[in-house]
Amino acid sequence: MQVAQHLWFARDMEAALRFYTALIPGSALEWIAPLPAETPSGPAGSVRIAAFTLGDQRYRAVEAGPLDPFNHSFSVMVECDSQAEIDRIWEALLEGGTAEQCGWLRDRWGLCWQVAPRRLDEWLRGPDTAKARRVTEAMLGMVKLDIATLERAARGG
Repeated sequence: MQVAQHLWFARDMEAALRFYTALIPGSALEWIAPLPAETPSGPAGSVRIAAFTLGDQRYRAVEAGPLDPFNHSFSVMVECDSQAEIDRIWEALLEGGTAEQCGWLRDRWGLCWQVAPRRLDEWLRGPDTAKARRVTEAMLGMVKLDIATLERAARGG
């Protein structure tokens, strides 16, 4: 059995997928194909489907006109090893989008992302609840996450 996330794009699916797969290392656009039959969303050929990977995650996508807009119920989290990676991914995804609190943003296609340090889970879980509280409080004061500030909070500084 395999599991893949599935995204519904109203329009511009191919541009979004090409952008995402070029931005995230280890990613690939596997294929894009039109559906040859008429669907409730349009005539034959007007609905397109795709398969792609982002890092180690499998995705499918459809471009079939408006349905439900993307929202925070589903987001893509990118875990980065360095501030330079956070900065690069954040700035690229933010172009034409909107920044939000705690490392979240909405890209130009409306998809929600969280760009975070890989160590964030380590800082937030475990028996040291005081450390988790300090890191959470520091994160709540940020838009784009800053690794050095979060590390200081984790250490108690």
